[in-house]
Amino acid sequence: TANADMELYYMFRDVSKDEEDEKKITAKGLRYDITIIPANKLGVEFVKTAGHYHPLLPDSDVTYPEIYEVLEGEAHYLLQRREGAAAEGAERMTDVVVVKAEKGDKVIIPHNYGHVTINPSETTLKMANWVASAFSSIYEPVKRRGGAAYFELTDGEFIKNDNYEDTPDIRFLKPSDTWIKKTGLSKDAEMYELLREPEKLEFLTNPNLSHFITYIHKKYC
Repeated sequence: TANADMELYYMFRDVSKDEEDEKKITAKGLRYDITIIPANKLGVEFVKTAGHYHPLLPDSDVTYPEIYEVLEGEAHYLLQRREGAAAEGAERMTDVVVVKAEKGDKVIIPHNYGHVTINPSETTLKMANWVASAFSSIYEPVKRRGGAAYFELTDGEFIKNDNYEDTPDIRFLKPSDTWIKKTGLSKDAEMYELLREPEKLEFLTNPNLSHFITYIHKKYC
């Protein structure tokens, strides 16, 4: 049984190496965060973050994307795309993806996907993310369904959440399957250093970069 008082994970927002970097990040409308998820179990599940969606970019029909990097440990990123968000009844998923990542891996959360991060290991997961600073995440739809479309059990099995309807089978992708070529991501280079080439992060805040959007959707849809 899970302990209701257990602290599941720790989030450190608006992180920067120094004051100069802080000014650059703010000027670009970005945020760099670090999340630490100790190895724990929630009953028969691995510990995970509270799942959420992102709102729409201004004057667009796509939601804000995000980039994650595993700094230490392992992560399973569960991504889900929904058809609708009816107030009553179940919610239909059109796509569910799991990306298994380890130290050094980067994973892009594409437009119009909600996501949950799972720590499937016996060690602490430390990860970073780049995201636009202009919005707040939307937790209520996932909370209302009692979690994401699938639960990952401690034996490695994924089981469907019955609060969703017609849930598709999971597609398993590699971290590099999510990459956008222009960002120049690699497993060896620290993602924080993209700040030195801010044009590579512009797709996080600019809905007019249609070539990025098309690339992401070709990967995921």
